[in-house]
Amino acid sequence: MKDLFTPYELKDLKLKNRVVMPPMCQYSVTNKDGIATDWHYNHYVSRAIGGAGLIIIEMTDVEPDGRITDYDLGIWSDEQIPALARIIEACHSYGAKVGIQIAHAGRKAEDAAVPVAPSAIAFNAESKTPKELTTEEVKAMVEKYRMGVRRAIQAGFDVIELHGAHGYLIHQFHSPLTNHRTDEYGQDLTLFGKEVILAAKSEMPAGMPLIMRISAKEYVEGGYGINESLEFSKVYKDAGADIFHISAGGEGPIAAAGKPGTHAGYQVPLAREIKHSLNVPVIAVGRLDEPVLANAVIGNDEADLVAIGRGMLRNPYWTLEAGVQLDKEAGLPKQYEQGFPRIKR
Repeated sequence: MKDLFTPYELKDLKLKNRVVMPPMCQYSVTNKDGIATDWHYNHYVSRAIGGAGLIIIEMTDVEPDGRITDYDLGIWSDEQIPALARIIEACHSYGAKVGIQIAHAGRKAEDAAVPVAPSAIAFNAESKTPKELTTEEVKAMVEKYRMGVRRAIQAGFDVIELHGAHGYLIHQFHSPLTNHRTDEYGQDLTLFGKEVILAAKSEMPAGMPLIMRISAKEYVEGGYGINESLEFSKVYKDAGADIFHISAGGEGPIAAAGKPGTHAGYQVPLAREIKHSLNVPVIAVGRLDEPVLANAVIGNDEADLVAIGRGMLRNPYWTLEAGVQLDKEAGLPKQYEQGFPRIKR
């Protein structure tokens, strides 16, 4: 019987448990140069000490104008590699594997003088109207993703995640709400995502899995739902995506009729549907902070991995606490043994 502390293996990625720290922007690059700081080092390494099996570094952008804000991480320059490598090395020393979410904010780039997007459609009334990328600029953007992945490999990451969710650039291309193009990237809404996947895989070792994060449902009037996300996810799977990280929303102001749930595990049905319909591994996320619930998602075969976001922001040692609650061995550091009840066998 699988549970939260059953090891997980896919290709060359071997995780000691099924607990994932999902990417969560810290907006903490004080020099605005995209280089990770001591805050990022302490933030991520503490979760490795705290027992997480996989830590995914926050949204890291392929060009300066691809950041949500100027305080975000970047991977457009070789100068950004060493600080990331330092984080990875430390996390590895505590038994965690490390991924990175590579992305571009597209029309949601708040600090860009002129954001770019598939089509010139603003995110909301207060947002800047983006410039529509030319066909040639779209192809150049694919190359920027490829180079970002190359730098991530040089830094030593164990797995790559492409951000195709939450209304950012890949999502903007595969959503009919935000892609009104007439060229090849409008005729096939998945073309950009497919090309980014192929570019990423061309740089990745054969045994390294590629994660695609998607919004499986849009919470706006006329937005797509699970049937449409199953269709584009199959395309991405065929292109080379190995794992899907299942979230939802983020593509626009939430319509009253499409307000997302606020109850625990509200996105798990989306993860379960994609997992079983496409026969792919999935990461479930969304209000799964209670260890018993997170454990049930694994035990009930609704997902392969469980991402704990806000819970890990509150408590770097969430995984260790979950081990106590579930009476499982969570890799408690000997230095902390006095602070945790002993597990009874």
